Amino acid sequence: MTDLDIPKLVKELRERLGLTQEQFAQKVGVTFGSVNHWENGKRTPQPFLIRRLVELKEELDAENKMPLKRKPSK
Repeated sequence: MTDLDIPKLVKELRERLGLTQEQFAQKVGVTFGSVNHWENGKRTPQPFLIRRLVELKEELDAENKMPLKRKPSK
């Protein structure tokens, strides 16, 4: 886990979800300041939060690999 680029991961997740730093902080259960510091490389999340961020990325990646559902033709 130590080889993760945390700032890049946090920003990528936040942008993929279309959230502001404040909205992302609420989703993850931390303060805006924490997310801001993570993205700017000033601080590193606790290990349990890093695991949650990785899980969130895996969930988003899995969703993107699912085939698009087609609307039934009339």
